[in-house]
Amino acid sequence: MIGKTFKRGDAPEDVQAKGFDDYELRLGDLMRGERATMGKSLLDVQRELKIKAAYIAAIENADPSAFDTPGFIAGYVRSYARYLNMDPDHAFDAFCEESGFATAHGMSAEASSLKGKTFDPSSATIGKDIFSGSATPFVPAGDAVFSGIEPRAIGSVLVLVALIAGLGFGGWTVLQEVQKVQFAPVEQAPVVVSDLDPLAGAANAVQPVDALSGFEAPSTEALDRLYRPQALDVPVLVARDAPISTLNRDTIGALVPQVTVSGSPATELAALDMPQPAPIQVVEPNVPELQLVAVRPAWVRVRAANGTVIFEGVMEPGQNFVVPATEDPASLRVGESGAMYFAVNGVHYGPVGQTGTVTSNVELTVQSLTESFAVADLSADTDLAEIVNVAQVAPAE
Repeated sequence: MIGKTFKRGDAPEDVQAKGFDDYELRLGDLMRGERATMGKSLLDVQRELKIKAAYIAAIENADPSAFDTPGFIAGYVRSYARYLNMDPDHAFDAFCEESGFATAHGMSAEASSLKGKTFDPSSATIGKDIFSGSATPFVPAGDAVFSGIEPRAIGSVLVLVALIAGLGFGGWTVLQEVQKVQFAPVEQAPVVVSDLDPLAGAANAVQPVDALSGFEAPSTEALDRLYRPQALDVPVLVARDAPISTLNRDTIGALVPQVTVSGSPATELAALDMPQPAPIQVVEPNVPELQLVAVRPAWVRVRAANGTVIFEGVMEPGQNFVVPATEDPASLRVGESGAMYFAVNGVHYGPVGQTGTVTSNVELTVQSLTESFAVADLSADTDLAEIVNVAQVAPAE
């Protein structure tokens, strides 16, 4: 009888669930994070550490094959770790663990960079530039030769060149037209040709014109006189004091003989049948003086005929203003008409108007004032009477 046997299977191993932060953090990720925190690029690190950017990228990628000499890998990794403020020894141990790199003794065969390698002269490049290879994607690629040229820019340049050429050709054409001299045919023959006799032949004689038939050329002496002043036989004298020399001292002046027997000097001159001198007027006749007299405070403005203000202000009691004599009469405007009077040669006229009223456009002429205003009544205005009395007493003193 074949018995059935039961065989327990292997117990399943416990599988632990991984959390969101359960992942392996590599050295390259740490270094790239620190470099990003510092805000440095591979080219910045190369410029500051003097280590090629390709080596920095190989350290972050844990790729020891990018180094030309393995003996410098430890120094490069530690220098880069110090630059990132990391533990140099811990960084180098992590690099060796991730890349499988092992430090070889300087005299061992593993330290040689050519161990197990065959040198191919055709593949070697003199002066190899790590930035020009495809293994460095961080280096920006160079621009093409015609990448910076836009078709639209070419069209604009062609249009500009055509415009400049058109303007230059137009200016050259205008300059040629300006400098060009053209002769237009004239139907009328020149004067000299018209005076020639076509039948004169070889003699080529010029026939005189009727208008010049009686012309006589001046002599040489006459032509010489044009350039030399002619001498005078008798000099011509003009008296500089002719008006004074014509005066007769016996008829005009203080030396006229005076005869007192027959009467006055005028009678004697009349008896001698001599012209009597006209009376001499030295000054013009007196012009009647016109004044403005204020008996109480009043605002006054005197304006000339052309609009110019001659006087403007407040006249106090007893103050006078002499109106200048002009060709065109001036005009008066008074704020207090009852306080203003006119004085014509000492005779007062007025007042200008009623008390408390404003009077304008009063013509300041003697004739107009004497006809328009009556002689002032001193008994009607005590202030005027007082001012007149004071003015009469002042000259007497």
